[in-house]
Parts: sequence; structure tokens; C-alpha cells
Amino acid sequence: MEQNLIQRINELARKSKAEGLTEEEKQEQQMLRNRYRAEFRQNLTNQLEHTYIMDEDGNKRKLGK
Repeated sequence: MEQNLIQRINELARKSKAEGLTEEEKQEQQMLRNRYRAEFRQNLTNQLEHTYIMDEDGNKRKLGK
């Protein structure tokens, strides 16, 4: 996840609380949040796709959906 993305989201959140955002900034904030959520979901999906469960007999199997 890009650190710049997180920093900009935080900047806009602070500004929103302090003085409010313009319409353009609100749209940017929403776009950045959506991008963050999509990247988060993709990272979690990738992690779960590489997760295995070991049963009592010591057999490994992929984690199902």
C-alpha cells in the first residue's frame, strides 16, 4: 500500500474535521478511500489464497471460500 495514499487520506480527514472540504476535495477523498479499500481487499484475498489448514492427520489443504 502506498504511503502517499494513506498520508493524503489522513490530510483530508484532518482538514474535513478542522475546516471542511470543497466538493473537489470530497470527491478526491472518496476516490482515495475506494482505492484504499480495493487494495486492502486484494491484499487480504492474496493472503487467504496462500493460507493452508493442517488437519489432525498432518495433511495440508487450502483454505476454502
